[in-house]
Amino acid sequence: MQAKLFFLFCTLVLPLSGCSIDVNADGKSSTLSTETAVFAGGCFWCMEPPYDKLSGVISTISGYSNGHTKNPTYTEVSSGRTGHAEVLQVTYDPLKISYEELLTVFWRNIDPTRDNGQFCDNGNQYRPGIYYLNDAQLASANRSKEHIIASKIFPDSIKVEIEKAKKFFPAEEYHQDYYKKNPVRYKYYRYSCGRDKKLKELWGDRAG
Repeated sequence: MQAKLFFLFCTLVLPLSGCSIDVNADGKSSTLSTETAVFAGGCFWCMEPPYDKLSGVISTISGYSNGHTKNPTYTEVSSGRTGHAEVLQVTYDPLKISYEELLTVFWRNIDPTRDNGQFCDNGNQYRPGIYYLNDAQLASANRSKEHIIASKIFPDSIKVEIEKAKKFFPAEEYHQDYYKKNPVRYKYYRYSCGRDKKLKELWGDRAG
């Protein structure tokens, strides 16, 4: 009975907390708390693989955020008129991986010196950004950016925006796990876009 009540509480009262329930072999319940992060790093197809392989990451969803229209479609976002960025929503277990570790992966998968596109993709919808969900994420995001600037790795200014996350809209189903569904097309796009080559130039052995 307690397990059912807890499940209803998580489902109805705390829909944004990532709260869920596990039932052990003895029938007793234990809670699993998850957290969410939102990053924009150009084409969302290319941001999924680096996070999917991380221990502690539970799921990734490609989508659109920080725009000014409701229920945007890929075609609308691609026009650059909705204000949305292509983003990746990452759900993770903070007991296994920290937000700071997710930030490290973010930086090493983008060109932080560009603010109107990434690699071969141009336009505001491909801008890089960290979209925080709470004050702790904001503080961590700012520290990570300050660290990059202080390191003087890049001669150009760092142009990654740090803004409060607005409503997230999942992208169309065919965009989800694109690299798994269409591995040949994905690899060709990534190669022709010069993403890995540029990341190597920017980050060296730390890329990816």
